[in-house]
Amino acid sequence: MKFDTFLETVGDWGKFQKVKYTLICLTYMLPPIMVYTYTFTAATPDFRCRNPVLKSKDSYVNSSNQIFHLEYEPTAYQCNKEQNGLSLKECQRCYRRRTFLRHENQSLNQLESCENYVYDKTHYTKTLVEEWSMVCDRVNYRSAVQMIFFFGYMVGSIVFGILADKYGRRPIMSVSFILMTFSGFLCAFGPQESLRFWPSYIIFIFARFLLACSTRGISVSGFVLGSEIVGPSKRLLTGIVIEYFFAFGQFFLVGFAFFIRTWRTLTWAISIFTIPFMLFYFILPESPRWLVSKGHFDDAEKVLRNIAKENKRPFNEVAYQQMKEEQERNIGNKQNQAGIMTLFRSKIMFIISINLFFQWLVQNLVFYGVSQNTGSWKLNPYLSFTVSALVELTAYVIVHLILDRVGRKKPYCLFAILFGIVALLAIPVQKFMTKDSSAQITLMNIINVALKFFASASYAIIYIYANELFPTNVRNTGMGICSMVARIGAIIGTFCNDYLTRIWLYLPIVLYGIVSLSAAVLALMFPETLHKPLPQTVAEVERMGIIGFRTKQSTVVAGEGESLTGNTEDDILKMNLQQSSNDDNKL
Repeated sequence: MKFDTFLETVGDWGKFQKVKYTLICLTYMLPPIMVYTYTFTAATPDFRCRNPVLKSKDSYVNSSNQIFHLEYEPTAYQCNKEQNGLSLKECQRCYRRRTFLRHENQSLNQLESCENYVYDKTHYTKTLVEEWSMVCDRVNYRSAVQMIFFFGYMVGSIVFGILADKYGRRPIMSVSFILMTFSGFLCAFGPQESLRFWPSYIIFIFARFLLACSTRGISVSGFVLGSEIVGPSKRLLTGIVIEYFFAFGQFFLVGFAFFIRTWRTLTWAISIFTIPFMLFYFILPESPRWLVSKGHFDDAEKVLRNIAKENKRPFNEVAYQQMKEEQERNIGNKQNQAGIMTLFRSKIMFIISINLFFQWLVQNLVFYGVSQNTGSWKLNPYLSFTVSALVELTAYVIVHLILDRVGRKKPYCLFAILFGIVALLAIPVQKFMTKDSSAQITLMNIINVALKFFASASYAIIYIYANELFPTNVRNTGMGICSMVARIGAIIGTFCNDYLTRIWLYLPIVLYGIVSLSAAVLALMFPETLHKPLPQTVAEVERMGIIGFRTKQSTVVAGEGESLTGNTEDDILKMNLQQSSNDDNKL
């Protein structure tokens, strides 16, 4: 008897699962909070060079701005002549006109870079950007923090995934909560003015790295645990609902950020919020599926008896023994997984694999590039972030409603193409409409909202689509590579938002549009996977075929594989890290 069959006897969606799954969903609010906190703590408010005469008395108010504009702000001609690699806005806020001659060959109006700045206090009391002057030629310090965060995301996915598979979901999830709380407080109190910039910066960047690792430990272990305590019929539901809590976490964050506008206070306030989650070790159970797969039958029996009790079902001793005996046989007859080269030996499999790696890179580049750029919307930053989260939630709902009706390929290509078209509309809107007019601002806000919707929709679909295109015997390997490449896309998106905007504010959007269109065109060669069984071998993938190539009988030898039931990144990552002993068909 398989594990899922036995789980039905004690209840695979009763009171026990509903209560525990709800608690797990609450933990899924933490990852978006930790990812997007930096949007507020390191926000870049409007700024300009400090008036060298007023010095500390200078501030970002209309009267002082007018004085600076008349006496020190570079003209468009000067910027085009001496700093033509920067946008006019960037030049005028990072440089000022000299007020005296330093050398005989220097003209009175020669530009000089600024060392001190004044910041707009309308939306933020104090951010890290202000405290460490991470603007202009120091913007790389801001970018590096988030790039290392996404690198920590990558490391955490691998390390905590492996540890969760070896030591269990429950203890690793608990360790991740402790690490998250510790690193959160380290982010808040590690950097100090008395330590000066470099020690504070290194402490903060290290704390953010640990925070990213713990974030992935929670999301990977939590999603896996949630999917393993329910039966197959409810795994699609659990995969959908938990994604909604990712959006709910963003609403929670913006509520905190709206009322707490100092970076240090916001950071430690959010860290306090994580403390109660450390008690979840005493509330959440270990995965009975994992316990059975590892041969810990006594512990598994205790959890399963508790499930039966909570669900008011009898515990069938005979059925349990049958399931136990079958699992013992499976443990003794583990099958070897196909190697990584299986993805590249066949022409069709090679093309699909490389194409999927590119799709993942593009979708993470586009999604995180757009999501982290809400501060540039012509709206109140708190309103723009809230609208972004609402749009993301809406996109997830619509995707889950249409995928089983129209398939994967058509909506994925459509959303990617529409993203590209809308992104390129920024060019005529900026070129032919009156600058900063109400019509232009309205159109750009509509464009930003549409981009967020299309990015979220295509981002959600690619995880499902790739999961169904890789054959079972190399699915884990393929998804592992996709996950690694995805983080590179997120890092590139962070870089683009900070550096390319110095050249032109909307250059990143145009770039995202171009790569999205490229991805859409390449995705047209994929086969549709709706209502088709998951391919077990490379030969089955080749029989599905791709547009523009004839299908051939594969010569790659592949073993029998297991079926997958998850459909999101964390389920994919779980399967990428689990050994064959933990596969459903062997339970």
